[in-house]
Amino acid sequence: MKTTKWITTTAVMIVVLVVLQSVTKAGGQFVTGSCVNLVLAVATMIGGLWCGVVVALVSPFFAFLLGVGPQFIQIVPAISVGNLVYVLLIGLLLKKFLENRAMAYVAVVVASVAKFLALWLLVTQWIAPMVVPEAKLATISAMFSWPQLVTALIGGVIAVTVIPMIQKGLKKG
Repeated sequence: MKTTKWITTTAVMIVVLVVLQSVTKAGGQFVTGSCVNLVLAVATMIGGLWCGVVVALVSPFFAFLLGVGPQFIQIVPAISVGNLVYVLLIGLLLKKFLENRAMAYVAVVVASVAKFLALWLLVTQWIAPMVVPEAKLATISAMFSWPQLVTALIGGVIAVTVIPMIQKGLKKG
């Protein structure tokens, strides 16, 4: 029964993620990215670390297929790694400190900074210079710099706010 619940939760989180990526695409990176990070954090906290890992790894591939974000397939695995860093730290730190609101926000900051650094290093410093045409390199580099930190922070802060309510609702159900 536990496996069925995990599979169901993971599938629901992926569906929520794909729907949010689709409906927020027109809102741009800050809206879509914040929603993605919110779903990553919620998936990790509600479905467990492995649920978060699966959602983190598949999210960029769905975004690529939906035309959300850069259309360079070589960058997609790096985005998966950035998401993975985020959910691992959310899973390890936020779960530990969720009852202490101030520490929960510190956990979000740590996870967000780590994700930003992973993406900045992997995408802007390593992969993009090799695969992105010179005319688009500045745009791609800008997408994977400070906006990644901002969207991870926004998604994480919203998650810290809503996760206790979701957990309470799931216990009643």
